[in-house]
Amino acid sequence: QVQLVESGGGLVQPGGSLRLSCTASGSIFYIYDMGWYRQAPGKPRELVATVTSDGSTNYADSVKGRFTISRDNAKNTVYLHMNSLKPEDTGVYYCRAITQYVYWGQGIQVTVSS
Repeated sequence: QVQLVESGGGLVQPGGSLRLSCTASGSIFYIYDMGWYRQAPGKPRELVATVTSDGSTNYADSVKGRFTISRDNAKNTVYLHMNSLKPEDTGVYYCRAITQYVYWGQGIQVTVSS
């Protein structure tokens, strides 16, 4: 079993920044892929960004140029640096890790509002 613990969410004004962190613990042998998804009220969960163990990244078009995903393999931690936040970035952000199985965090709220 792998546990994912997210931190760093909260309320921020439009144009502001936040950094999310997600640390994996438990029976970890190798994490192939870590990433962030989000879900706004009334909408399906969507990809935000992912990063593989060798550093390859993938971003949703809506966050390209504003968000940066990074990963510390030694700490089994993935970060999401979010800049120029918009109200439409509001939602619950979920961390995901892929080993031989797929694991999800419990989610953390990000609210962008003035």
